[in-house]
Amino acid sequence: MVRSLDSDRPLRADAQRNREKILSTAVRVFAEQGLGANFDQIAKEAGVGAGTLYRNFPTRESLVEAAYRNELSRLCDAAPDLLMRMPPHEAIRAWMGRFIDYATAKLGMADALRAVIDSGGNPYAHSREMMLESISSLLDAGIAAGTIRSDITPADMLASLTGIALASHKPEQREQAERLLDLTMDGLRHRET
Repeated sequence: MVRSLDSDRPLRADAQRNREKILSTAVRVFAEQGLGANFDQIAKEAGVGAGTLYRNFPTRESLVEAAYRNELSRLCDAAPDLLMRMPPHEAIRAWMGRFIDYATAKLGMADALRAVIDSGGNPYAHSREMMLESISSLLDAGIAAGTIRSDITPADMLASLTGIALASHKPEQREQAERLLDLTMDGLRHRET
């Protein structure tokens, strides 16, 4: 059972499902509508009552921050799962695509995230460290398998992915982002000399 962020009590399975639905819907709605997104609309689209939404997230800032952190956790938690299901070089490439999804959602929520920061919150606390840890595990697995160069740092890869995300984060630019990810992946490959 997952524990609530606000208490030591574990969340029931149905409560956890509702929370997940709210958070994924909030990311989409905040990305589409910005800070003015309507709470009642988020609840309706998530398939929960407004009371459920407000009970979990009493303020707009708490919902924005939780939605962002949930997206970050989903991205970072994907690395070990991908490595269990596929060879390291394929896991790295799959994770790169997920990074673009994460970055696109984050950029879409930029105004809402700035409002959280203005209110004294810090949604980005530990974000970089979490991503670098995930990237490090992916690179280490690729290096151990002999398919990834050993001279690439996690910070180098994060900077490359961030650049790709900033250059091609709009839905109509996804094809370009995929090509750029393939080029990046090609640069990561270990080649015999």
